[in-house]
Amino acid sequence: MNPGSVNPEKVDVISELPGFQFIDHVAVSVLPGELEGQVQAYRMMGFQEIHREEIEGRDQVREVLLKIGESPNLIQLVEPLNPQSPVQRQIDRNGGRGGLIHVGFRVKDSQSAFKWFQSQGFRLIDEQPRPGSRGTTVFFVHPKSHADHPLGVLYEIVEDPTDPCDKAEF
Repeated sequence: MNPGSVNPEKVDVISELPGFQFIDHVAVSVLPGELEGQVQAYRMMGFQEIHREEIEGRDQVREVLLKIGESPNLIQLVEPLNPQSPVQRQIDRNGGRGGLIHVGFRVKDSQSAFKWFQSQGFRLIDEQPRPGSRGTTVFFVHPKSHADHPLGVLYEIVEDPTDPCDKAEF
């Protein structure tokens, strides 16, 4: 096959992709007790806080969502609430430093996206889409999906039916 040509076997898969609209957010872990200082640093760069929430259950985190300008792309600062939080475990694996946790992709329909990822053999962390923060529905794609081609980054798939951006064309 010539470089740049389309593989006919992939056309059907392409037409059934999970419906990514845009990058919803980039999640960054912060050390316990440092959330407010981090929020302040982002404010100094012109970011505006648009959401704050404590999430119990399996996540055990405090989050702040920040926005710059009119972009739909957000920064999510995430602070662990306790040592059992998956975010604290990530900080521990990272030598006690915060950093990139995951990248969130916005989709119109999380259930359809979930089924697509399953059908393509991706390793999913969640058994089904579940409630996320700010009224969203989410699920996570494992960074070691597809052993022959690992993604290397944890991805969150996000549906936000209340956001007018979901109806916009990007």
